[in-house]
Amino acid sequence: MKPLRIDILTLFPGLVSAVLEESIPRIAREKGVVEYHLTNFRDFAQGVHQAVDDRPYGGGAGMVLKPEPVFKAVRHVLAADDRPAHMVLLTPQGRRFDQQTALDLSGKQRLLMLCGRYEGYDERIRQGFGWDEISIGDYVLSGGELGALVITDAVVRLLPGVLGRDESAQEDSFGLGQHGKLLEYPHYTRPVEFEGMTVPQVLQSGHHAEIAKWRLEQARKRTQERRPDLL
Repeated sequence: MKPLRIDILTLFPGLVSAVLEESIPRIAREKGVVEYHLTNFRDFAQGVHQAVDDRPYGGGAGMVLKPEPVFKAVRHVLAADDRPAHMVLLTPQGRRFDQQTALDLSGKQRLLMLCGRYEGYDERIRQGFGWDEISIGDYVLSGGELGALVITDAVVRLLPGVLGRDESAQEDSFGLGQHGKLLEYPHYTRPVEFEGMTVPQVLQSGHHAEIAKWRLEQARKRTQERRPDLL
């Protein structure tokens, strides 16, 4: 079975590669379950200055990404592999990214993500391909790179064999495990007592059924207090 291929089109490949070479994204690559391909779409721009942006028609603040270099870059990347690509456009106008979306994307053969910059995309970039428009939250970033990295990290940790225990991903907050979308229960490690705070007795008991019951109760309580909308 081929590894999941993730293509990221960005004007700042160094920003992206720095993160992909650390922690879980790096482990996933080293285990051979994912491969990353970064493409700078400025390389497909014409002219001495390789401009990828221009002033918007109708006036207004900011600059807009031009369609020509983006179209050329996307088509070049698509031709590099015959696997069908699920194409993601990072945009604050997209649907909200969540754990279910990460799970869905982890089942794809290939992901292609386009990171925007400046004021936004020429609308023909949106129209020219079958994008899945995704936002990681209701705020504006300087570009789509951080969004692409958030999606990458959330997706690759769901791939079989990446984490030490595959069930760890399901036990996380929003993990969609047996208890549904609950925030994760509290964790403790040694020492038993620290600055007057102690590990709950049930966790020291070794009684697995009682521990599981306590964890579920704590997860429900924490979700009710902090994110009742999940219930």
